[in-house]
Amino acid sequence: MKRPGPLLTLLAGLLLGLFMLSLNATTGTKTASSSYQEESPTPKSSPAPTKTTAPPSPSPSRTPAPTGVYTGRTDDDSSAVAVSLKGGKAIAYFCDGHNIESWLKGDVEDDGSMRLTGADGAKLTGTVKGKRLGGSADVGGGHYTFTIDKANKPSGLYRANSQVAGARIEGGWIILPNGKQVGILTRDGKPSAAPAIDPDTGAVTVDGQQLTARPVTP
Repeated sequence: MKRPGPLLTLLAGLLLGLFMLSLNATTGTKTASSSYQEESPTPKSSPAPTKTTAPPSPSPSRTPAPTGVYTGRTDDDSSAVAVSLKGGKAIAYFCDGHNIESWLKGDVEDDGSMRLTGADGAKLTGTVKGKRLGGSADVGGGHYTFTIDKANKPSGLYRANSQVAGARIEGGWIILPNGKQVGILTRDGKPSAAPAIDPDTGAVTVDGQQLTARPVTP
């Protein structure tokens, strides 16, 4: 019996090699295919909007209430008016120099307007605009309009209260810008024209006794 020749042995080895090569190629392809995974890109999140806080708006500055003394005569020239202003308050004096007078008081608004009241239903309304004060007064049953100017000393509003010879003395004076004086002196409730005061010192003599009229402020 003859042994297979070398050619046959070589052919068998070649076939075995081809079989092994084919098997490895198939296994590698499957492994690569199963292990590959396509990664989808992760979407980027948008940054949260920054919350800004608006600065507080500045508070409107307040206009200071007017100050000073305003004096003058009514539009019909029958009486005098003086208004003293300070710290948002006002004191006014209306006087005809004979027997009609009234002291009034009240608040002054930031815009310079005021509504003052006095005894027996007296009232005065007005508004300051610059160096002038315009308005109206209702005193003693009469209605009066006026426009008065800011006073420079000695022009102004003065008042005195005292006891003279057992009588109660109350006096009010308005010194006008031209230097003239209008006032009423009341003795125990009875009015009469007031004697003139010294514009520099406020000194005045009543029934032989010297008194001092002092500037009026609220």
